[in-house]
Amino acid sequence: MAVTLRTGSPADAGAVRALLAEADLPVADLEDAALTDFVLAEEDGRLVGTVAVQPHGAHGLLRSLAVTPAQRGRGLARRLIAAAEARARAQGLRDLTLLTTSAADLFSHHGYAVIARCAAAPALQSSPQFSQLCPATSTCLTKRLTESFA
Repeated sequence: MAVTLRTGSPADAGAVRALLAEADLPVADLEDAALTDFVLAEEDGRLVGTVAVQPHGAHGLLRSLAVTPAQRGRGLARRLIAAAEARARAQGLRDLTLLTTSAADLFSHHGYAVIARCAAAPALQSSPQFSQLCPATSTCLTKRLTESFA
């Protein structure tokens, strides 16, 4: 059966938290209402992948990209990243920034550039991911989504 993508809802809280915990990703700050920030991938009614875009002013925090082991290597991460970028563009966000301990190569392959953590937008630096949840050893990456014309 094909994998389908849809927007998350508070009813998905348990399944999303379980998948993120399995992937060793932060869930401490995840409120049920925030699940509408998520794109969920399902196959046969089962959650097989997640990604979220949390707006912080004109900047977006890409978080919680997780794919079940059975789905890895099948292009699902690419589809989820593309869906997150489309959502961010639709929201008028200028860029997406993320922190990762294990997927820097994946995001670099998709056009994200490594930056110093302190170079991220101040609005992002005050988020729980930057200030509390993600280790200082995380790699920070960003991708510009819109062109600025002077």
